[in-house]
Amino acid sequence: MLYLLASCIALLIGPLFYRYFSSSSGLQKGLDGFIFVSLGGLVLIHILPELLEHGGMLAIVFVLLGIWGPTASERLFHRYSEVTHNFTLFLGIGGLLLHTITDGTAMVLAQQDDNSILLALGVILHQLPVGFAVWWILKPHLGTRWTLMIFAAQMLFTGIGYFAGEQLLPYLNIDDTVYLQAFITGTILHVVLHQPHGQHESDTQGKYEYQAGIGSLLGIGLLVMLLLMDSGGHEHAHHDHSTEQLMTWLLKLAPVLLLSYGAAALRFKLGLTPQDSSLARRWFQRLAGPEALVITALLLGPWLALFQLLVVFILSAYLSHANVTITDPHTKLPSSSLRFGFAHLVDRSAPWILLSLVLVNLIGHPSMPLSNPLLQVVVLLLVFLPMRFCNLGAAVLALALAYSGWNPIAIMMPLIAAPVLNIAQLKLMTWTQRAILLSIIALSLAAALRLPLWFSLFTLPEVVNLIALLILSGLFAASLLRLGPRKFLRRLMLSKPAVHAHSHAHSHSHENTHTHESSASHTDEQKPVVTPSADKHAHEHAKTDKHSHH
Repeated sequence: MLYLLASCIALLIGPLFYRYFSSSSGLQKGLDGFIFVSLGGLVLIHILPELLEHGGMLAIVFVLLGIWGPTASERLFHRYSEVTHNFTLFLGIGGLLLHTITDGTAMVLAQQDDNSILLALGVILHQLPVGFAVWWILKPHLGTRWTLMIFAAQMLFTGIGYFAGEQLLPYLNIDDTVYLQAFITGTILHVVLHQPHGQHESDTQGKYEYQAGIGSLLGIGLLVMLLLMDSGGHEHAHHDHSTEQLMTWLLKLAPVLLLSYGAAALRFKLGLTPQDSSLARRWFQRLAGPEALVITALLLGPWLALFQLLVVFILSAYLSHANVTITDPHTKLPSSSLRFGFAHLVDRSAPWILLSLVLVNLIGHPSMPLSNPLLQVVVLLLVFLPMRFCNLGAAVLALALAYSGWNPIAIMMPLIAAPVLNIAQLKLMTWTQRAILLSIIALSLAAALRLPLWFSLFTLPEVVNLIALLILSGLFAASLLRLGPRKFLRRLMLSKPAVHAHSHAHSHSHENTHTHESSASHTDEQKPVVTPSADKHAHEHAKTDKHSHH
């Protein structure tokens, strides 16, 4: 009974403290960052692996339907976009209500002698972001009375799960409801991705992003605590495995990533910058850095690094000869080489690195039937096309795929294709240029079959890996504080997620017509620059005043 009471109190913290958060834009941004990271991370790291275990690849399809279905329907039916959005909200809240039943049953399980008390503490703690998020989303739409009724329903459903747990468990079998839960999980992610209170127009200059970063760091701390507690329950051993796998990858990767950022600072110091006068050298930096070669050489082996270097030289020579413009350019660079390597490049690469690790942790799951090399290539194409991978993120993706036992072709594919094989870049090419590019990539992947298997050149002591991971975490945390969580992750989106149909009537206009936060917040999120390379520097100078707040 004590567990049930503590769970209800944790749920009510959101409404109790809402008035304090709503009185300050800075506190609002901090709460938004907390909900964005804690609830989104809970779904990606805690819920999705369980759905994949029971539903396989089809579960991901239903998650994607839940994420993009509401957005697509809003765009198709502009007149009814508000109705569609409200339906999405209620569907997500309905899913949370059903989930509270399982929370109640989990607390019953935690009271049994063979289970850990940490399972109950995890359930209680995860009510914090849920309570904040439900009140944060519904209060402006429904008012206080109806939102309080929904909270009462959540507590009632938790009590039902607690007192009738043993009788309800056979009917709440995840194997029977996995695809419904996957769809509802997608709708929850949809709501988390799109700010429920518009775009915070009072923060058009991004002056509260520091508070949003603080909130996101608190959300990460809560998420880590929940995952550690969840691993104490025997019923959730697969989460423990998933979390341990991510931690193992991060420990091995951290020191090499620091070396890569150091290599980037060095090449910037020596004059090889993303605003180089030579298009071929700019393409080489886009495809390999060359800091991405450090990861390949040290963690995948020198043979794969040499092969990657050869293919990147060929691609750079062809793309510069064809005068193909680079999308997503570095429009503003710091003057310090250290700041370039350990701040500017961290801002651009950290989201891709984290995405690659989480993505492979999902698609590399044992329940995912992706052992066929052709199917692996198709899945990677579906990942690359809507996104604009950076070279460091691509190298980390290749490394995670190698750790997951994927085919050599799939391991090599991100290293040579991820930074260039995306819709935004392909739009800047003619059909002939696309055909030649795809031919070079296909021939390179065929040749990669003759390469020796990947291997790591060295193994560092655990204490060195841990120190490097702490330093890397500090760099990523500093990036979060500089940018805020939404701008930190906005680089992953092909189109800006903040521009949403139900919030702005002009959501489909061109980026250059926007002056609010969602378009002015990041220089790298403009429409791709298609001016000739000779006019590039003049074009960037003309843009400087527009983005001076960076």
